[in-house]
Amino acid sequence: MSRSERSPLLLAGLLATAGVAHFVSPRQFDALVPRSLPGSPRTWTRASGVAELALAAGLALPRTRRTAALAAAAFFVGVFPANVKMAVDWRHRPTPQKAAALGRLPLQVPLVLWARGVARNAEGGS
Repeated sequence: MSRSERSPLLLAGLLATAGVAHFVSPRQFDALVPRSLPGSPRTWTRASGVAELALAAGLALPRTRRTAALAAAAFFVGVFPANVKMAVDWRHRPTPQKAAALGRLPLQVPLVLWARGVARNAEGGS
């Protein structure tokens, strides 16, 4: 399996793992939901978990890979406010936790670029 064939499956695995984590340990994700969003934080946690699982499934299938990769790039941009909220909320925590929260912010850029690259390399598209 070539690198270009592995890349979408690795991204799918990352999203699937994150999606499952939203259901296994929802409280940590509930805390990241911006208060400005309507409804219960748990609803948003579940919705984002479902979205990540759906994106993972779409990335795993060559027929839907291009569309799912573009949607994943948009998803990574869309969840950025939650990462900002985490960084703000954790600014007074011990240094390792504060560093982890701040470190998440620039990680969104390579995730968006990775998803866009998968879309670009996908054959055909849906």
